[in-house]
Amino acid sequence: MKLTDCHTHTKFSVDSEAEPREMIERACQLGLAAHAITDHCECNCWYPKEHYGGSVISDDFNYGSDYERSVSAISELKEEYSGRIELICGTELGQADQDYEIAEKIVSDDRLDFVIGSVHQLAGEADFAFIDYRQYDSAGIRNLLERYFKEVWEICKWGKFDILGHLTYTLRYIKGSFGIETDISCFDEIIAESFRELIRHDCGIEINTSGLRQAYGDTFPSLKYVKLFRELGGELLSIGSDAHNAADLGKGIADGAAIAEAAGFRRICYFKRRKPVFIEI
Repeated sequence: MKLTDCHTHTKFSVDSEAEPREMIERACQLGLAAHAITDHCECNCWYPKEHYGGSVISDDFNYGSDYERSVSAISELKEEYSGRIELICGTELGQADQDYEIAEKIVSDDRLDFVIGSVHQLAGEADFAFIDYRQYDSAGIRNLLERYFKEVWEICKWGKFDILGHLTYTLRYIKGSFGIETDISCFDEIIAESFRELIRHDCGIEINTSGLRQAYGDTFPSLKYVKLFRELGGELLSIGSDAHNAADLGKGIADGAAIAEAAGFRRICYFKRRKPVFIEI
């Protein structure tokens, strides 16, 4: 099968310095059938810091500016690389439920081919990447996870994106960075309900392969939950490396395809003009 990478970041994301052209050239070298650039756009930090008056905990604001620069640049590069690679202009939409007005504005942008819906941060908390989990006992960590999965459920009920990004993202840090073993099976029902909402809205999930090259050692989500999504009737599945540099682009994608097949999928997809394009595994 021809591989695709549907989750990557460039210098228009606060946590990447990668030049878009460098990423695209690497995707061409790898022979990818499709490459989506999905720079971060956090709805709860869309405006400059002063707009929020200290109500949002973040080191980074003004994502509206980052979003416009990314979408404008990738839209131009799509024309330049036409015929060489299927370049997808996307965004990773964080915390839609924390500012639906901004979220609606973004998903209405007809320049976008693809929207990933993600939750990186709970209201009143730092991004999960910046929490010191040693300050929490098991009950405190369970509370954070419960709030996370409830917020995921909320964005799935809204359902105006294309693919749910890196379900179980929190474990990248709780288990991967801090080595805290956490059983999330107690959240299986709300995860299943989130999947039902995604299916109702004709949305899908991704197999995010970043955990395979990180301390966590597994995909987000794991095979168990990819299989559950398929068993509930889910049909839309993308695979993304979550690369923030050219060296990581495409990493783990073949492994992700193997997980998709083990879960019962016979095809994966990427998106053009917000419509799925399928590739047989």
